[in-house]
Formats: sequence, C-alpha cells, structure tokens
Amino acid sequence: MTATARDRLIVGLDLPTIGEAETIVKALDDDVLFYKIGYQLVFAGGLEFARDLAKDGKKVFLDMKLLDIDNTVAKGVENIVKMGMSMLTLHAYPKAMRAAVEAAKGSDLCLLGVTVLTSMDEQDVIDAGYEYDPHTLVLRRAEQARNAGMGGIVCSAEESAAVRKIVGPDLAIVTPGIRPAGSDKGDQKRVMTPADALNAGSSHLVVGRPIVKTADPKAAARAILDEMSGVL
Repeated sequence: MTATARDRLIVGLDLPTIGEAETIVKALDDDVLFYKIGYQLVFAGGLEFARDLAKDGKKVFLDMKLLDIDNTVAKGVENIVKMGMSMLTLHAYPKAMRAAVEAAKGSDLCLLGVTVLTSMDEQDVIDAGYEYDPHTLVLRRAEQARNAGMGGIVCSAEESAAVRKIVGPDLAIVTPGIRPAGSDKGDQKRVMTPADALNAGSSHLVVGRPIVKTADPKAAARAILDEMSGVL
C-alpha cells in the first residue's frame, strides 16, 4: 500500500480504434503508467496493442471478465500470463477463480474477481436473478475471492471500506466508476471521487471517459493524480 498515485491510477482505454488509443497514450506520456484494455479495444486489435504497451514498460489491466469451464479459464490465463499483463479480471465465481489462481501460480499476474458491475443497482441485480442486494453480493464474492487466493477484487468505491475489512490490507481493491467532482456519471450508477475512493480503501482507481474524452487528457490525468497524491 505504499504505491504512488502513478502506480494506482489506471486509465481506461475505452475507445473504438487502436489509433485513438495510441493518441491518448502518447498524449499522457510518462504521467500515466497503467492502462485498462477491455472488450471494445480488444476486438479492434487490442491484444497486440496490450503486448506492445507491456513491452514499452507500461502496466496493462486486461479487463476480460472471464467465465467458463475450469479448463477453458485455466488455459486462457496461461496464455495471458505469457503476454506480460499486470492485471486480469474474471467474474468472481469460486470454481473459475480457483482454476485461474492455479493457472497463474508463480507469475506476477494479479487476478481480480469482478463482484457486481458499477453500472448495476439493486433492481438490476434482482432482474439478474440474485437474491442479494448489490452490497451483500459484493461482500459475499469478496470473501470467496479471498478464499480462492485471488490478487484482488473489482467493486464500487461505495463498497471499498466494507470489502477492505474482509480481504485485509494486502489484496488489491480496484474501483471503476471514478468521477471527479462535477463530471458526468454517464452509465455508472455507483460512483465516487478519486480522493473519497482512496479514503474508503480502494487501492487502484480506473478512470476512463473523464480523461480520454476530454480536450486535454494530460491535464485531466494530472488533476486526478494531484487529487490522489493529496490523499496518499
């Protein structure tokens, strides 16, 4: 937990093309170390781009939210380890997490269990067929992730304090849905400012649109880093 703001800010490259992603990375230069690549960019050539970023000394959070039979999850994780990724998400289902942990054993890949998406509220969880409210479901999955030997979890910053009590001081708590004060929430329903999220117990903050969709991404990133540094 001694990492700097630069180690803890993950910029989400939620963009339609590799060219746009390259433009953002170039604009942010050395200010940003860590990037998230998800479905949108993956299906536009993002896996090769992720490898390139890693080769250039950047950290890459591959947000794939894996979930499948044990063997399929394990084989996927084995190849992702070879890519040099720093973080990987999978849905926090116990069997899938145990398979992933075994496959990643001995590597530096931090496996993250996705608890409840930050775009989901209580009605969304009910509609999905769960008997728990979002908070209770997050805590249950956090406990399961800890017991499976995962490197951390993904949850809303609203749950970070409660989750930290469950997972202890060493596991990563990665929180999307981070919005600087006054910014648009977009499709996120459970959001928090960078400073509040760190104070709540989050270890890493994922920020996408408030940086990549601004006229001056570098200035936006620096403002967030400054806010984070004030807490750290």
